[in-house]
Order: sequence, then C-alpha cells, then structure tokens
Amino acid sequence: MFSASNISKYLKSQRVDISPQLTINYLRALCNTFFIHKVVRSEIGGLKIFEIGEKYYFEDLGLRNAIVGFNQRADIHKLMENAVYLYLIQQNYKVFVGKLGDKEIDFVADRNGTKIYVQVCLTIIDESTADREFGNLLKIEDNYPKYVVTLNDAIVGQDNSGIIQKNLLDFLTSEL
Repeated sequence: MFSASNISKYLKSQRVDISPQLTINYLRALCNTFFIHKVVRSEIGGLKIFEIGEKYYFEDLGLRNAIVGFNQRADIHKLMENAVYLYLIQQNYKVFVGKLGDKEIDFVADRNGTKIYVQVCLTIIDESTADREFGNLLKIEDNYPKYVVTLNDAIVGQDNSGIIQKNLLDFLTSEL
C-alpha cells in the first residue's frame, strides 16, 4: 500500500519535486488507461469503504517488469498477489482489500452477492506464517469460501478449519 503523499516524499528524496495532488492525478490517469487497477479497502462484514489505504495492481505484469525491473527474490510475492487479483477480476469478481480490525485480508471478492476471501503467501514454512495467513481468515465469522494461495506443494489442499490452501497454478486454473 502507498499514498500519494508517500510517493511525493519519496520523489522529493530523489530530487523530483511533485505534489501529492499531481501524484493523485497521475495515478488516476494510469487507472483510466487501464495500466494499473486501484483496489479500495473495505471493512469485513460491513459496508464501509475506506478512502485511504488502497492498493494498486498492474494490468500487464510484463510491462510492470519492463518498467520496474525484475528481481525474482524480491518480487515473486508481489507478482503472485498481482496474478491472483487479475484472475479474480477475469472471473467477474468485484475485488476489495479487506480490513478486519487491524488485520488485512489480501482480497475480498464479490460476485453477485457471493464472496470469497483470499490470502496470498509465497510459502508457509513456519507456524508464525501459518498463524498470520490462516489466522486472519479464521477471524471472519461468515461461511463464505476462504483460500490461502501459496507456492508450497507439501501441504497444498489441506483444509485448516474450512480454509483451503491451494497452489498458485491450481488456484489460477480452478473454477471459483
């Protein structure tokens, strides 16, 4: 997540003077040209849409890599999350970033009143990562499907209190 103010401050540190308002205008233009997608935050279980804390995802990961460069070690989790987002919108879901207290759910996707919740994580190799990824979803009190998408193969398909862990490729080729 980032804000126009943070972008403006970063650019000033790089000796590029640009106001937060101009940054907002550029982000809006990039969204209008479908270069990037703005995903707003939504309160889980409520109707509140937050005006700050949005995330942005690229429409074309190849263009993203051409502009930003590609470092597999630093970027793979970002690319996974971006790919899941693109898949959800291709499946005609309206997608939000979920907020549950001080926790974040990567994606709350709604299609015709039916929701799914998705957490994206590179790997789950220790208990603290599992607690974070599954724990956020366990706190949601409705019975809509919940997924943790990873690159792990060892425990993929395992059901953790109704939450399904899926391999990224299996998720991106499944019918939701």
